[in-house]
Amino acid sequence: MASSIKTVVLFLLPLLLAYSVLAAPDITDGGDKPGPQVDDGGGDKPVPGNNDGASDYAKPAFEPEFMGAWVIDNPNAGVAAMQLQLMPNDQIVWFDTTSLGASGYKLPEGTPCPNNPDANNQPDCYVHGIAYDWKTSKYRPLTLQGDAWCSSGNLWPNGNLMATGGTFSGDKAIRVIANDDPNGDFTTKIGALADTRWYSSNQVLPDGSSVVLGGRDSYSYEIVPPQMEFKPRRFDLPFMQQTTEPPLGPGRPVENNLYPFLFLLPDGNIFLFANNRAITFEPATGKTVKEFPVLPGGSRNYPPSGSAALFPLKLTADNAPVIPEIVICGGNKPNAYELVDARHVTEKQFLPALQDCNRIQPMAADAAWIPEQNMPSPRTMGDLIHLANGDMLMLNGAKKGTSGWEDATEANLTPVLYTPYKPMGQRFKELSPTTIARMYHSCSALLPDTRVLVAGSNMHQFYTFDTEFPTELRVEKFSPPYLDPALEPERTQIDPANTDVVLKYGKPFKITAALMEKQPLVLGEVKVTLLYPPFTTHGFSQNQRMIVPAITSVENGVITAIAPPSGEIAPPGYYIMFLSHLGIPGAGIWVHID
Repeated sequence: MASSIKTVVLFLLPLLLAYSVLAAPDITDGGDKPGPQVDDGGGDKPVPGNNDGASDYAKPAFEPEFMGAWVIDNPNAGVAAMQLQLMPNDQIVWFDTTSLGASGYKLPEGTPCPNNPDANNQPDCYVHGIAYDWKTSKYRPLTLQGDAWCSSGNLWPNGNLMATGGTFSGDKAIRVIANDDPNGDFTTKIGALADTRWYSSNQVLPDGSSVVLGGRDSYSYEIVPPQMEFKPRRFDLPFMQQTTEPPLGPGRPVENNLYPFLFLLPDGNIFLFANNRAITFEPATGKTVKEFPVLPGGSRNYPPSGSAALFPLKLTADNAPVIPEIVICGGNKPNAYELVDARHVTEKQFLPALQDCNRIQPMAADAAWIPEQNMPSPRTMGDLIHLANGDMLMLNGAKKGTSGWEDATEANLTPVLYTPYKPMGQRFKELSPTTIARMYHSCSALLPDTRVLVAGSNMHQFYTFDTEFPTELRVEKFSPPYLDPALEPERTQIDPANTDVVLKYGKPFKITAALMEKQPLVLGEVKVTLLYPPFTTHGFSQNQRMIVPAITSVENGVITAIAPPSGEIAPPGYYIMFLSHLGIPGAGIWVHID
């Protein structure tokens, strides 16, 4: 891009000028109008944007005609995926609840059935969590102690999964499963957290510890280090009480701000969105740094359950300031839950979900919500996940209603490809629909082979199969458009044996790779992406983060790139590294950043 532009034609196609480096005080938002000046902490000097999707390649990327394809990966995995985490050992851990009766996976005959403290200490002969090998489609049982119903989680820097909170005996529990043991099980510590965490969210911090925030009747957050033994550090957070819709009576909660959206910003502060409002705060103190305008239109968190994601963070070789941008889509009206849930009404009214999306640059001096192109259809409870090439995918959810037992209808079966930096009107593309409703308590995850695994869906208090939207135990995999068979020769192959798999902050690293068609790789035609695998539940992928490091050279099949500069940009831990050629990615490999 040009380094100095004196004037900007306001309606020039955003594909050509999104986030241009301007001498004037505006930076475009990727849409049809200029965005706000960015405050770099050093006065009024505007900071160049570096999220320009048009600058990924030196020539146009491929536009696949393929609309995607669905396959059944496993006809019955036994446990519905309420919470899900891809681990660096290529197992996917998912689990639901121990207090709501039988799952679809019974322990083998003769296996001792442990007593369940959340079911009157009666023997429980059913499995409530599994480790699923995405390569073989085989799975093994996991043991849950302390009910993990509607819990949260994140990976530690060593790749271990920490699941936090839940309800009943598990409301202050942490559960850890080791990454280095392919046959490992959860180790659980009951009562480890400072506050009860039911419907809370986690965000990994630059040092590898994590913020665990919110939850029903918990107007606070705490910092949990990456270890089993710790002293809880709790901080009051009045903002969570201020954004809570009051209950309509005993046992009749509304809230609208559960599973809040959390994102670590490049300055080390946390962006927090709850209900229809947002702030940034210092995690070390709880001090509010900035308040943002109300996002109009409705409520975006549980139970209206919209989706949110941080756009990929594009880096430069000279570490120019990064301009983060967040998008929030869907949800429902503030009263949607009370009109549909059985605790509030006898005749359900399924309000149409919201269809809008809105974007914000939270580190901008005058940050404001900017309307994005509307989604092709309304969506609540949908997932919004990164794809291997930096595009995004919307899938799962419903067109009417909210989260909750039997509180939604009209499953949204059609995934949508989202490319935020195309011209307005061209950013959403509907893809091949599934035939399986994935509504309340469903999850998805991008796999290292660039496909997307989809599991779960249980609209009911108990496992129920004789109904319009049955409890779903089938597992699917979706092939996005970039897996077009006609483009197979354009796919990259990384040579793990000759590629750096330990990346040090700010240091160069090398990737040895080739194209399937054996043509040489060319600088300007390849792109590296690093995905921090999220913990996904209830339509929000906690800790989801994609980094686009700068490439400095491509010579004889060896790519040199610069690792992220710090934990504020890329928290320490395991990432999936993908290499795309003009928008077509090959299979990724696991790398570690520290």
